[in-house]
Amino acid sequence: MKLSAEDLPRHLASGLKPLYAVHGGAQLLCIEAADAIRAAARAAGYGEREILTAEPGFKWVELRHSAQNLSLFSARKLVDLRIPSGKPGVEGAQVLQEYCQHLNTDIVTLVSLPKLDKTALGSKWFAALEAHGAVIATEEIALDALPGWIAGRLQRQGQTAGAETLAFLAGRVEGNLLAAWQEIQKLALLFPAGPLTFEQVKDAVMDVARYDVFKLSEAMLAGDAARFVRILDGLRAEGAATVLVLWALAEDIRALNKILRALQRGGNRASALRGANVWGVRQKLVERAARRFSPAFAERALRQAAHAAKVVKGLRPGDAWDELLQLGVRCARAKAA
Repeated sequence: MKLSAEDLPRHLASGLKPLYAVHGGAQLLCIEAADAIRAAARAAGYGEREILTAEPGFKWVELRHSAQNLSLFSARKLVDLRIPSGKPGVEGAQVLQEYCQHLNTDIVTLVSLPKLDKTALGSKWFAALEAHGAVIATEEIALDALPGWIAGRLQRQGQTAGAETLAFLAGRVEGNLLAAWQEIQKLALLFPAGPLTFEQVKDAVMDVARYDVFKLSEAMLAGDAARFVRILDGLRAEGAATVLVLWALAEDIRALNKILRALQRGGNRASALRGANVWGVRQKLVERAARRFSPAFAERALRQAAHAAKVVKGLRPGDAWDELLQLGVRCARAKAA
């Protein structure tokens, strides 16, 4: 069974199948599709989740065992199988075919794959996934269709923009959906619901200070408290939006918290980084910070960020910039036990 990313919410609302496979070149859409399946499984009572990552050295017998072993505390579970290379190998291909033929109704299996080549798409193991489950293929949005996609995402958060503004934003992100989604989220933080002007979007996207916000977060992750304070002072002097500063810091703190919880459950570091959607140049910074943080410290930092958010939004008394200073310096100086 084949589904598009757009069809998936309607499909999930009507009930879960025991097997899903997500693949394609649009990383953001793959992440969102997998997250939607996980959320639907939790809502349907699949309380346990087992993550398996088929990296070099992975023992495919673990997939067989996962279908046979249910927790004493949960009668249903989600098996989250990730194949980063998109190539399960000879043994993995055989196990996947057998697994598809003996699906357990108390288990939902989610198989996450990258963009697949013609050989993989024509393989017997992929045919088995299609025959016994639902396959969601995601494709990058064409550049001429990107303004419409951005308009749809803005509409979800109660905002609208004119054709010129949408075309400008699409051109700035150069077809990168992850970059586009980050810009859209920032617009929700910076402006209320309703129409956005071209000048508002232009200033938000092109503001040089936004790069300093990311440098601020880099200083926190690198453990450089002095640099963090200097950049924060500069942002305050420039009149940067506190909500944007908090967003940058909180995103990294949430990622660290997710990584450390995954490691506590026995996952490896590479899988934990992928699970927290940490890629590219940020990976080394976040990985080093994860070595400094303890799980307990990350939880406290997350709570502190939530408190800072209430101060920033005026829901609690306090100085927003002081809250940001305390949060960032505390994280920069973290030393894991």
